[in-house]
Amino acid sequence: MNEDLRLEGIIPATVLPMTSTYQIDEDSLEKYIKWLIRYRVGGLAVNVDTGEGPQLYEEEKIRVLHIVKRIVGDKVPIIAGLQGSSTLQAVESARRMKDAGADILLVFPAPAFHGSPLPAEIPYRYHKAITSEADIPIIIFQLQRDLGGVEYTPECLIKLAEIRGVKAIKEASFDAYKFLNTLRLMKKTKDISVLTGNDNFIYESLILGADGALIGFGTLATDLQIEMFNLVRDERITEAREIANRLQPLADVIFAPPVRNYRARIKEALVMLGILENAHVRPPLTPITGEERESIRRALKEADLL
Repeated sequence: MNEDLRLEGIIPATVLPMTSTYQIDEDSLEKYIKWLIRYRVGGLAVNVDTGEGPQLYEEEKIRVLHIVKRIVGDKVPIIAGLQGSSTLQAVESARRMKDAGADILLVFPAPAFHGSPLPAEIPYRYHKAITSEADIPIIIFQLQRDLGGVEYTPECLIKLAEIRGVKAIKEASFDAYKFLNTLRLMKKTKDISVLTGNDNFIYESLILGADGALIGFGTLATDLQIEMFNLVRDERITEAREIANRLQPLADVIFAPPVRNYRARIKEALVMLGILENAHVRPPLTPITGEERESIRRALKEADLL
């Protein structure tokens, strides 16, 4: 296990280019990843929600990791999304992902975590088994319920942070108050990275003290977001806010209700920017409407990206 791994900066959650028959478009994926690593990203997240990880077969996830590892090498950490149906299955998947090139895993809440109350011992044992038995570091994932996630209690978060292999938490409740409370709690509990997953208030998360952002929006205007992160770190707040104000209308369009459509919206934006050739998403996800498409085009133009 890499004990020295530290996550910070802008970490794009990558999309997964697909063909018209909803198979992985490997050529487009290679071009897309090569485009992303031109920038000084803090890592790349694959097979996560933005990359339609929950809609992929296990073998497809491994294939994606092999492709990305071949392109990226050791230039930046590769974060792989881990969606497990049971502890045994999650541990086995974690081992395979490590062998395929993952440096760290973003552990999605398991289906067994749903429902209240959730005893802290249940997610604790699940996360501990993954990191200890697969010998790979992990990221705790607090995800909004609208995307099938779980929002942990403070007691549960403290217990999860005790696990030796935990290196970071991604907080994606899309609730500013909950994010701030989680940030404060983690900074008091253990020296781990706090990464915002809140695409609707990235700048504010950084101002509040987040170590970085692991976000789907990070694959749009990546260079500007990296510049914004560096400006905040250098306490050049006015300049950072100018970038944030420029990009916020685009983020609002991409993550408008229903939030499930954000994956297709990001792909449509990347097509408009000439990065992807098409915006196919795997069913049951659906293409967006022409009206949504025009809203994205207007937002890109207003941000001076198109």
